[in-house]
Amino acid sequence: MTSADREIETDTDDSEHAELVAELLDGRHRALARVITKIENRAPGYREIVSRLHEHTGSASVVGITGSPGAGKSTLVDKLAKAYRDRGETVGVIAVDPSSPYTGGAVLGDRIRMASNVGDMEVFFRSMSARGSLGGLSTATSDAVKALDAFGKDRVIVETVGAGQNEVDVVKTAETVCVLVQPGSGDDVQMLKAGILEIGDVFVVNKADMDGAQQTVAELEEMLHMRDEPTGGLQMGHHGPLSDGPGGASSNGTGDAGATEAGASETATGGSEDDGWEPEVLETVATDGTGVETLIETVGQHRDYLVESGDLDAHARTRYAEEIRQHLRADTAALLEEELVARGGVDTLAERVFARKTDPYTVADEIVGPLADCLRREE
Repeated sequence: MTSADREIETDTDDSEHAELVAELLDGRHRALARVITKIENRAPGYREIVSRLHEHTGSASVVGITGSPGAGKSTLVDKLAKAYRDRGETVGVIAVDPSSPYTGGAVLGDRIRMASNVGDMEVFFRSMSARGSLGGLSTATSDAVKALDAFGKDRVIVETVGAGQNEVDVVKTAETVCVLVQPGSGDDVQMLKAGILEIGDVFVVNKADMDGAQQTVAELEEMLHMRDEPTGGLQMGHHGPLSDGPGGASSNGTGDAGATEAGASETATGGSEDDGWEPEVLETVATDGTGVETLIETVGQHRDYLVESGDLDAHARTRYAEEIRQHLRADTAALLEEELVARGGVDTLAERVFARKTDPYTVADEIVGPLADCLRREE
């Protein structure tokens, strides 16, 4: 293929991508499905498509639903989508499923579990593969959320794979994180202390009509109390305020919480200092919709808090910073992998290290060195 042919092919691809983006922005569901497929498969041109969509994002409210397998996440997501539709809102759902060890695709892909919303074109549901991500979310999930956001969905719900405490990655995508726990799951509640407890904005004891529901609620409330107590009542969730200084609860460096309670620390508007969002523990029975309206109201209150406190914008900035780092890591790793191949492959280099002809640090310096020099010359 000549350079002229390559230029023509590139121009054609650019035109097709621009047309696909235009169709998505025009509200065509087929275009939305094609875009998400390209994103999930990392097909050629997907980055350009996501880049074109970025300026059209920022309006959707993103809710993360996480928790252990069997907690009833899928059923609750179904009822949440139905309740939002009853309010006249449009909904997009990304359900992250386990990956097939053979194809890499979602094990439960294309499953029918949105029974309450069958035939409703304003509810867009998509199963995606976790692709081995320890965080329970594939790297494509955030891009898929952007596509739904740009499409104009009012609400985007991200349901995680159900891998326990490793699902803290949901925080990077969702504004509000709902953690589901089923009654009598003592081991699951204990597990929450290891990771998910710190990221939940709302805790939901689902299947609350089962025995042991009240005990599970009490255990969660006690753990939330213990989580906050060591820091003088400061909220430690991912949307809570940071300490004002070395003193913890107060900004005078003495750690005198009494000074704060007395009003020593005031906001710029003259009010008392924001104590942060206090996570709530709710009860639901997803199968019949009990408690779903209360959950929706609480999620709405949390978003209002994020907007009023400025945490919504702060969270977005943090998310974009992490995305930049993630893309840089991935792109740099790809470049270095190409250099490894050009040098005979990592096994060849490992053999030289084994033979004591060189060492790992020297190999790394030799491979990264040209890239570092190039970047420094650009500076």
